Amino acid sequence: MITININDNAYPKKLKQIADPPKKLYVIGNLASLSEKTAVSIVGSRAVTPYGRQVTTQLATGLASKGIAIVSGLALGVDGLAHQAALDAGGYTVAVQACGLDRFYPSSHHNLAKQILASGGAVISEYPEKTEPYPINFVARNRIVSALCDGLLITEATERSGTLHTANFALEQGKTVMAVPGNITSSNSTGTNNLIKTGATPITSVQDVLHALNIGKQTSLMTVIAANAEEAVVLQLMQRGITDGGELQTHSKLSPEIFNQTLTMLEITAKIRPLGAGHWGIR
Repeated sequence: MITININDNAYPKKLKQIADPPKKLYVIGNLASLSEKTAVSIVGSRAVTPYGRQVTTQLATGLASKGIAIVSGLALGVDGLAHQAALDAGGYTVAVQACGLDRFYPSSHHNLAKQILASGGAVISEYPEKTEPYPINFVARNRIVSALCDGLLITEATERSGTLHTANFALEQGKTVMAVPGNITSSNSTGTNNLIKTGATPITSVQDVLHALNIGKQTSLMTVIAANAEEAVVLQLMQRGITDGGELQTHSKLSPEIFNQTLTMLEITAKIRPLGAGHWGIR
């Protein structure tokens, strides 16, 4: 775990722009890649219905497969589904916790958090170790979830869902708020339907999200074509969000000589670019 202070270069710029940014962030994993990507925060009900499960998985999968970072709160229901869909699509995802990072909360998502880290993502919190997940922390956490994104997507929510706090934070922060319409007879979609009535952008497809964020021509993760098996290994690791040269070499299991040759050819052929401080990214 590392600690990032608000004046550090590694502190997310989007988070600095809100009215009450955390003075410190506690981070496990790779948060640096978030600044390189368009990000969508996906949130919603914990008691998700089959409909909510389907649309959350479908939208998160489609967005992640297009290189868009998925941010959420690691909670049960929509949050967990969004993280898992991003992982299954080979994408990059960040989880924001409402307690210290000496544990993953809820405990049933311990393995999910481990998968996020293994894939090159990050789990973060504004709270130091041993901080309990008090109810008030979840509301405060939501302002970070919305701050880190370019657009907030709510896939399913009841009329009094805590998710609506996140929508209010997003509106205050000037973010694009999007919602998936649901059956008008279902109380589980009352919150999202009301958001749409009050101005949220209705979303029925991945293309709707891209259009709302003016990124309709977002490049797919798979646009860059590897010339050989070695390049494929390195590019796949980058697609998972790993950017540090040392980590790339370790995870690729290539010898230092072959790895350096591969990295050089990828740069020469304009498939990757140096990000500084020993980090690399796909063009």
